[in-house]
Amino acid sequence: MLDRCLFPVAGYGTRFLPATKALAKEMLPIVDKPLVQYAVEEAMDAGLKRIGFVTGRGKRAIADHFDLSYELEHQIHGSNKEIHLKEVNELMEKCTFSFVRQKEMKGLGNAILEGETLIGNEPFAVSLADVLCLPLENQDNVLHSMVKLYRQFRCTIIAVEKVPTEHLGSYGVIAGEPLKEGLYRVTDMVEKPSPEDAPSNLGILGRYILTPDIFEILRNTPPGIGGEVQLTDAIKQQAEDGCVIAFEYKGKRFDCGRVGGFIEANNYVYENMYIPKWGK
Repeated sequence: MLDRCLFPVAGYGTRFLPATKALAKEMLPIVDKPLVQYAVEEAMDAGLKRIGFVTGRGKRAIADHFDLSYELEHQIHGSNKEIHLKEVNELMEKCTFSFVRQKEMKGLGNAILEGETLIGNEPFAVSLADVLCLPLENQDNVLHSMVKLYRQFRCTIIAVEKVPTEHLGSYGVIAGEPLKEGLYRVTDMVEKPSPEDAPSNLGILGRYILTPDIFEILRNTPPGIGGEVQLTDAIKQQAEDGCVIAFEYKGKRFDCGRVGGFIEANNYVYENMYIPKWGK
């Protein structure tokens, strides 16, 4: 059963220092809601209600966010402020939350491997919370679309988008055989290539559905760029041994792991989501 979503949230968020010296970058707000809440809402809407976090030192605020705050709720009980906790309280009612710590920062692949105890021998989604994906009108959210594809293909699914050539060095980039509009069978993957070495302009955007054999592959994947265990290398092995499908996402996507993307996301959400709901 595909009902699990893993969130690797152990990173230090150094691009946002000094703000992230004592604050998890995943708790940075997009207007009035932390990034991680948007990501968990996306997972829940896709039917992924068993939520696991691979966390680290200084990330306790994430666990506290998805827990009752008796003092706060007592203070605002009966006031018009209660409505602002409605969405997070709904997540707490419908989802279960589990946590494990990443012992050392050895890359995304290592973080996924640390989450094996939360997943077991089941397919699961992985969501990078600092990548904010917002569907267009009448469009499924990205994880919901990927869950549908998994049920069709029963293999690893990755979300990609077209990336400007000058930015390809910040992404894992795929090569693939087109199956139909916006869908590719992956034949190669390269982590952070130079523009001239990139196999395409399709960059991985931070959403995955992985089959459980990924854990054994990761255990046997040597460190790559920066001495880190790269998830890209393990998925490439899956593609060589079987099948990996890439899904081209065409909704709104913001890289909130960099300051410019974070500001863009705040502006977009304020203008298009906050003001229509709450007003100025």
